[in-house]
Amino acid sequence: MRELRVVRLAGTPTEMGRQHGEKFASDIQVFAQDRLELAMENAWTGRKLSESEVLSLAEACLEEHHRYSPELTEELVGIANAAGVRPAEVVIASGFTDFIDLVYNHANSLQTTHAADDCTAFLVPANRTATQQAMFGQTWDMHDSAEEHVILMDGQPADAPAFLAFSTAGCLGMIGMNSAGIAVGINNLMAADGQVGVSWTHVVRKALMQEDVEAALTCITDAKLMGAHNYLLMDARGQGYNVEATSTAKNVTPLAETPIVHTNHCLVDNTLAQQRSRPEASQKSSETRLSRAQQLLNDDGITLEDLMEITKDKEAICVSSKPPMHVATCGAAVMRPATGDFWAVWGKPTENDYQHFSVIA
Repeated sequence: MRELRVVRLAGTPTEMGRQHGEKFASDIQVFAQDRLELAMENAWTGRKLSESEVLSLAEACLEEHHRYSPELTEELVGIANAAGVRPAEVVIASGFTDFIDLVYNHANSLQTTHAADDCTAFLVPANRTATQQAMFGQTWDMHDSAEEHVILMDGQPADAPAFLAFSTAGCLGMIGMNSAGIAVGINNLMAADGQVGVSWTHVVRKALMQEDVEAALTCITDAKLMGAHNYLLMDARGQGYNVEATSTAKNVTPLAETPIVHTNHCLVDNTLAQQRSRPEASQKSSETRLSRAQQLLNDDGITLEDLMEITKDKEAICVSSKPPMHVATCGAAVMRPATGDFWAVWGKPTENDYQHFSVIA
């Protein structure tokens, strides 16, 4: 069994960043260099850019990150300083897919040929579960080089709720739940309206700083976003939202009595208007995974084991690395906010076991 590497962070933002950066310095250095080089390639952004051009854009985004959340930006800078990399490199590495949207729009790029993320996520209302408690689950799919950098953050901030977050080394958090019962996850989208703004990982962590789901929702809807992502929120009462968000367009769908499934293409007119085309194989994968997950969530009495099995689905959802995209399921998570239970797996769920964690002491 491949056990998740857990980093326990506590204290002020600077202290938490230092603890994170020191523990995973070598991972962060490798991952940051890899993502910096990818951001310079025309296959990802539609235009070959120099290192100085890419870093200049990332530095401009640092200012927006600070405006959005000074505390989280202090933590990000703490990670960078302790790991021996530039803060701008952490912005690129941790928010890579949003950063690609920014570079694409900034450079008036041609069509890109690569897409990095293929996550499948779902919100299941309480009335459809065996325990009458709402649940959230998703795979986290990325270029297979990211898998070796996966971690789990066990955070005890000095001035915010405790949290658990599935993440990668150097990243503030990607999928998580806090002690107030707020759960948040994501799917990547590809849009043409990227701007100097805030990356999705900053948004996820700010949502995890909140005490109620409406405040967490505002963290998304009021953000000046760098790029496009779909966000999924749920609280301990089972209230939930799905938010398709590009830099200039957002659409909020409340969770009702039917599960919400989302993959990697926009489904609403205002966000569709900003979407750029995914490569044909990636678009087909997104549509197939959406249909397959909806099919698998069509029954009542859905259990925790059912959600774990969905993430293991070999027909469409659990993705293996294949050229030329080399996208693979690098992990997955299932959360039950009503009880504070968090299950996560490092790597493909078909090959590794879920581990149980609790955000409530």
